[in-house]
Amino acid sequence: MAYTSSDLERFASIRTIDLTTYGRKSGHPRRIEIWWFRVNGRFIITGTPGRRDWLANVRANPSVIVHVEGRDIQATVSVIEDREQKLEVFNEPNTRWYSTQTQLDRLLDEAPMIEVHIPVEG
Repeated sequence: MAYTSSDLERFASIRTIDLTTYGRKSGHPRRIEIWWFRVNGRFIITGTPGRRDWLANVRANPSVIVHVEGRDIQATVSVIEDREQKLEVFNEPNTRWYSTQTQLDRLLDEAPMIEVHIPVEG
């Protein structure tokens, strides 16, 4: 199913979602609660530096399910490793909290970050 731009805007107003990834070894679904952000029209999931099973899972299989607003949305993700793209995200007012947790350079070098690609009509 494809979604409209108004659907995406509504989804963006919801900060906490559930995300299902698939175990990198087992292939079994793994569902977690997580924050996401809309940054320049892109849905971004990030975190503080550290090992994340969800990141390892999407590196092995970029297919995910986003659970938002009572919907189960089939999506794909791409891992963001580029410092400039990460800087753009961490400079957003909605993500400034992360900068209070550790130094910006460490976030840019070590923070996990993915972009969620939701199918859009047209």
